[in-house]
Amino acid sequence: MSQEEQRQFLTDFIAHSPTSFHAAARACELLKQAGYNVEDEAQPFDASPGGHVVVRDGAFIAWYIPTSAKPGARIVGAHTDSPAFKLKPQPQFTTADGYNQLAVEVYGGMMPNSWLNRELGVAGRITDRTGKSHLVRTDTVAFLPQLAIHLDRSAGNKLELDRQKHLQPILQEEDILAVVAKEAGIAKQDIVGHDLLTYPTEGPRVFGGDYLASARQDNLLSTAAGLHALLDLEDSNHVAILACFDHEEVGSQSRSGACGPFLESVLNRIIGSETVEVREQFMAQTTCLSADVAHAVHPNYSEKHDPQHHPVFGGGPVLKLNAAQHYSTDSVGQAIFAAAAAEAGQPTQVFVSNNSSPCGSTIAPLTATRLGITTVDIGQPILSMHSAREVSFLPDFEATSAVMAAYLAS
Repeated sequence: MSQEEQRQFLTDFIAHSPTSFHAAARACELLKQAGYNVEDEAQPFDASPGGHVVVRDGAFIAWYIPTSAKPGARIVGAHTDSPAFKLKPQPQFTTADGYNQLAVEVYGGMMPNSWLNRELGVAGRITDRTGKSHLVRTDTVAFLPQLAIHLDRSAGNKLELDRQKHLQPILQEEDILAVVAKEAGIAKQDIVGHDLLTYPTEGPRVFGGDYLASARQDNLLSTAAGLHALLDLEDSNHVAILACFDHEEVGSQSRSGACGPFLESVLNRIIGSETVEVREQFMAQTTCLSADVAHAVHPNYSEKHDPQHHPVFGGGPVLKLNAAQHYSTDSVGQAIFAAAAAEAGQPTQVFVSNNSSPCGSTIAPLTATRLGITTVDIGQPILSMHSAREVSFLPDFEATSAVMAAYLAS
């Protein structure tokens, strides 16, 4: 792809992915168009060389089997979910003043203030009486207005938001379940369950030539970079895998999260009915490049970073390290990352947290713990992480995808 095509690929993927369910479905659709075989977990997997993909809820795993593969796999890991408001089982209520409001829980470690004064749609999955699931997506149906400064003068300096009282969006529709049922082509009374979340309806926007403003860049940037790398792959020495999990923002403990058995199950089916010894040898020669976004240094808060480690826009993908194993990179992983970056001809940089500002974590330590494989933490630097609108630098996306491609082919 040309640079323009690669950037369009990213913005289109984000625009098509208001929830993890949509991201997994969109990835599957793109892979299918590229000739990948869609596997059904309830049926035997096709073990022939070529591309394969399987979707489980809001997660997906895609893999490419070369004609002549060496033992082991090269895995790029990422996650599909982002902080949002999740609709409660009874998804709306009416106030004494006649407002319809969405009843929501906070999903993930969001920055609630960034969701104020934004137009919100509802998207996700509904399931009918037959057990069939339907993906749904509305346009703007709600908004979350901020209290006027005249009614709270202190808000100009310090904003305090109670998650139960202050974060229930105003709904413009009389019945949100009726709206999503119509979207799915079923009757409202046939909905027996839903996994619905809000999303900002303002789409991705490139500005200043190379900057991208958008919701859900954490972590659709990594998902899209890995997907682009896999689709661009012409051949590989090992089985090349892209594993994108759900529920990372809430701890990954689900059947489609990194703590669950999804990746291990797929690996076992790729290896086939071999002996325990053959399986263990395969796993011993398998590694994972786990990609999540990284903290670019904020010029107004540079003291929050370690003085010797300041990731910046334009510096390429970031290698993330942490002594407490919140990131799983070790010296062996550093060598794996360095080799892929050198092969791709891309610059890299390093993040380690300021001792006074503990870092977050992601799927790499969970993957390393569950599978016992060498796992490396990397990510593209962004600003405004976990806000409703994040900012990244597009050349870093291109560099990250190039490093992933070199790693998958190694």
